Amino acid sequence: MRNNKQENGQGLKPLSTSKEWKLLYYQHGRPGLEEGRKFKGLCNQCDLKSLCGLPKPEIGVWRCEHFRAKIWEKSSLYENVLKLLEKAQSVNNFDRDICKIMAKTMNELVVHFPVKMDDDHVKMLTGFRVQHNNVLGPFKGGLRFHPMVDIDEIRALATMMTWKTAIVNIPFGGAKGGIHIDPADFSPKELERITRRFTFALGNNIGPDYDIPAPDVNTNPQIMAWIQDTYMSTISPNERNRSMHVVTGKPIESGGSVGREKATGQGVVFCIEKWAQDHGFNLKGATYIVQGYGNVGSWAARLMKMNGSKLIAVEDVTGAIRNKEGIDPDDLALYDGGVVDYPKAQSIDHEVFFNTKADIFIPAALENAITGDTAELLNVKLVAEGANGPTDEEGNEVLQRKKINVIPDILCNSGGVIVSYFEWLQNKRSEFWELDEVDTKLKKIIISAYERVRDAAKKYKVDWRTAAQIVALYRLEMVYKERGIFP
Repeated sequence: MRNNKQENGQGLKPLSTSKEWKLLYYQHGRPGLEEGRKFKGLCNQCDLKSLCGLPKPEIGVWRCEHFRAKIWEKSSLYENVLKLLEKAQSVNNFDRDICKIMAKTMNELVVHFPVKMDDDHVKMLTGFRVQHNNVLGPFKGGLRFHPMVDIDEIRALATMMTWKTAIVNIPFGGAKGGIHIDPADFSPKELERITRRFTFALGNNIGPDYDIPAPDVNTNPQIMAWIQDTYMSTISPNERNRSMHVVTGKPIESGGSVGREKATGQGVVFCIEKWAQDHGFNLKGATYIVQGYGNVGSWAARLMKMNGSKLIAVEDVTGAIRNKEGIDPDDLALYDGGVVDYPKAQSIDHEVFFNTKADIFIPAALENAITGDTAELLNVKLVAEGANGPTDEEGNEVLQRKKINVIPDILCNSGGVIVSYFEWLQNKRSEFWELDEVDTKLKKIIISAYERVRDAAKKYKVDWRTAAQIVALYRLEMVYKERGIFP
């Protein structure tokens, strides 16, 4: 992969004198799936079309080498996870043998499965389920549908789930899954068949007391209901009603929990409120910007509004908008379409969004959004990570140098798995908790975890990301030392 790190485009000469450009697909500055493919023709940034018949992308933009001054190499999320593990080990001198265990996944399943489309042709799809560690309890982790899903990403996210459950002290291990598709390309009936066929392909690699999936990027309660029904249809009738907790994040009517839909965003806001309390910062009138306006981002934005804070800029896959007088998070959540077309704010570009002056930034989109370059643009006091792995290694270094406070993802976005645990318990006990009980229990658990990470940062004189890793490793090490290594 080419890595041409020129600092700016002033006087940049074409990298080729022919018309065979290397076209790069960028989604808000991030290299995408087509990195490295060559086409004879011009990119749509130069010519608005490709002479080779390259389709106009639905998201992002094609750019050729002579147009883009800086060409980034996509960093590996899994490499970032392992580097952080190594850093935490060196700070606290954790048992190296246990860190060796933590550096590897336990099981990795790749399934290729056929699905019949609406026009009766058969499409072969690829899905993944990675189980990192279950020393604390059953594997637990989300399932995402996205065209950028690959085994490296799923491996990293499964590992991060182990850290997350250890930090918040709930009895789950870490797992993650995904299917390499763009759900926008399929009809609802096709998505149902894809989900059910993938569930069948996983077989007994998932189960209510073994590995429990949940919603993630581009999946929702309906997807979970299809998984639940498919799984329950494949086991003996007398076991079916005892297996409702095979997934969490289900619709309420199918055994879901109240408060689960907003749980991740709610956890983000609980962490921000605690940070504000610790720093004597008044959230009333505070400004914030949000990247990603799906489940996590939109709920976090709406809940921040209840503190009297003002949303001034938002970015999603369609583009970015800003209104310094304020954007109503509830109204934006109801808007039918991407944020870039929202009529009550001004469209801005990616760099302007990141450079918007605000008190708080909530990244709630995909991984590696905060790079060394975008972190330099940030003009905020706090980054509260609602997404998984939104900051790469260089970005983290820049945030530290700029003294921007960070509530790391494995703490900040743990509200989802905490309320998933509540749903799992309710199903096992045949109980139904009211929203006040769910929110009270969630706040107690996530604030306790926040305080453990805060105290570790002070004790070891490290950044919060490293401190969160230390808290997780401490619990995992204690369990391994108590139980020993079999045989």
